[in-house]
Amino acid sequence: MVGIRDRVRAEYVAEITEVARRHLAERGAAGLSVRAVTRELGMAASAVYRYFPNRDALLTALIVAAYEGAGDAAQKAESAVARDDHAGRWIAVFRAVRAWALAHPHEYALIYGSPVPGYAAPRDTTEPATRVVLLLTRIAHDARQGPGLAPADLPPVPPELRDDIVARIERIAADLEPEQAAMLTGAPPEMALGVIDGWTTLFGTVGFELFGHYANIIDAREAHLERVARAAARAVGIPGA
Repeated sequence: MVGIRDRVRAEYVAEITEVARRHLAERGAAGLSVRAVTRELGMAASAVYRYFPNRDALLTALIVAAYEGAGDAAQKAESAVARDDHAGRWIAVFRAVRAWALAHPHEYALIYGSPVPGYAAPRDTTEPATRVVLLLTRIAHDARQGPGLAPADLPPVPPELRDDIVARIERIAADLEPEQAAMLTGAPPEMALGVIDGWTTLFGTVGFELFGHYANIIDAREAHLERVARAAARAVGIPGA
């Protein structure tokens, strides 16, 4: 049972981060200030610093919340699709990430835009940052349990890149729950690299749209993302895409 002190703390943190999120939209990450948030809330500086001792702590909270927001949107959309519809699940993730980004452009820019000068992300951000790519990995893994392409049918990975992928997978898996770690380490490098490419393509495509790089180039952007999603699904051997 949550105690009164914990509830009060959660309410304060929620109020502070909501104001900080608005400041982020108005002033950008570089202009975020704990003092400015304190002034708007009418709280004593010491009260805010108890929860967020500096700007970086507040920035980290916003970054984690943004990653979780994108991850929650992707998870909710993917979970609504039949488990055996692997192509549908994959495409649902792409659609959901785009929809979330369009609805939360400043938060998307915070996590996938230009780095904030002087800020180094702590390990707190690592787990939420991997949610979408791990979800795509799960879909590709599930698709391989049924009929579809064998790993040998995927584009081969050069030895140097293969070694890099295997090493990175082992490093990431060390911080995961056993079931997730086993799924990741059991993935052939060809599939793992295909998922990484798909994840990169997803956020690259969404970022190009959000930051105006498709102006006068592509107007049918929803249809374009659909095509990108299907091509990425085929690249990891998901049938039906």
